[in-house]
Amino acid sequence: MDWLKLAKQYQKEYIEKTVKLLQIPTVLDRYDESNLEAPFGENIRRALDFLLETAKTDGFLTLDVDHYAGHIEMGEGEEVLGILGHLDVVPTGGFWTNPPFSATIIDGKIYARGSMDDKGPTMAAYIAMRMVQDQKIKLNKKVRLILGCDEESGMRGIIRYLQKQQMPDIGFAPDAEFPLIYGEKGIYSFDLVGNEENDLIESIEAGERYNVVPDQCVAVLKKDVMEEFTNYLERKSVKGIVEGNKYTVFGKNAHAAWPHLGVNAIFLMTEFLRTVTKAKFLEIIHDYFMFDTAGKKLGIDFYDEEMKDLTINLAIISYQNNHIKIGSNIRYPKGYPFEDNASKVTRIAKEYGLIYKGLHNSPPHYVSPEDPLVQTLYSTYQKYTNDYETPLLTIGGGTYARTLKKAVAFGPNLPGREDLAHQANEYLIIDDMILAAAIYAECIVKLAS
Repeated sequence: MDWLKLAKQYQKEYIEKTVKLLQIPTVLDRYDESNLEAPFGENIRRALDFLLETAKTDGFLTLDVDHYAGHIEMGEGEEVLGILGHLDVVPTGGFWTNPPFSATIIDGKIYARGSMDDKGPTMAAYIAMRMVQDQKIKLNKKVRLILGCDEESGMRGIIRYLQKQQMPDIGFAPDAEFPLIYGEKGIYSFDLVGNEENDLIESIEAGERYNVVPDQCVAVLKKDVMEEFTNYLERKSVKGIVEGNKYTVFGKNAHAAWPHLGVNAIFLMTEFLRTVTKAKFLEIIHDYFMFDTAGKKLGIDFYDEEMKDLTINLAIISYQNNHIKIGSNIRYPKGYPFEDNASKVTRIAKEYGLIYKGLHNSPPHYVSPEDPLVQTLYSTYQKYTNDYETPLLTIGGGTYARTLKKAVAFGPNLPGREDLAHQANEYLIIDDMILAAAIYAECIVKLAS
């Protein structure tokens, strides 16, 4: 079967359904456990309904699990192949050429928040299932496209799903890069909190999510320091604005797994404020976080041959009513001495009058490169791309693959392609998604027949 030739016949359907999905602004505003109809908000519920209703119309079995997640199913048997996608997206952030939920098509690309993370790839997996279904191929495993609603902010959706449904025996998440990602670093967030008075600063706010490099930082100040701020912007070639007593500095968004690709606005604001006031919380940022994405200043840097270096992202700062919160996110390799390094940060925080508070921790995920699942997926990718040189990968990003005992992240971003996940002007390449759909279709047949 030439799945790529067949996939091209589904291109119009792919575009139409993907555009409709991308136009739903599925940013989590607030998680409300008491809202039984839409715990992650109306828009995320609407996106889940859209895909499940689409699939039901197309002849698939569907299931909604408490509006936290759902699945689209075909095939039969006791074993389950899970394909893991998510419908929520990170906040838009940055400066967009086109509105982030317009799903604008230009030169074979669809521009939208979530186009590559993860609505476009999820729809490619859905089209792959459509192709297999239309060919009436007998499958000896159930194949379930599992749709999570909360991947970007805690994975509560997939956790609820796995509490109520059978864990897939094997699986893959179309939410990363080709050729294949067999290892994901551990993901851990922590806060430093405390109280401190300041004669200049009324408030500071930056960052919405631990997994994003903040692209702007806003400080409300009690005194006029416009001249000093303007001089700083010019001297450092940094963008910023002053509106009354509100001072804003602009950086650049990036995914927390690759913080070096962004420009952290918290660092820029800290750099400026240290020239006009003194504060212990500014000093700890300067002494132990500033422009360091490897954790060397904190003494928590670590390297593993397969998973490479630890990274750290200073993601959030909030200073209100003399209360300070500084939120960070680390991506750590297997073998990392977790408890010892948490103790190091605790001691450092205490020196600056702050308290260390550990938050969510997701340990590293690893599947052997020699596992049959990995080899099947990898060889299928090679067949359709003729790429026999790009090695298997490990990443600092976290996908739904880590929630299963045996699953990997598998495409669809091709080697050498620009990666704008969590950044402004995110886009997908339509031809690449059609190629991914062909690869996924053949993999479904190989793994589930």
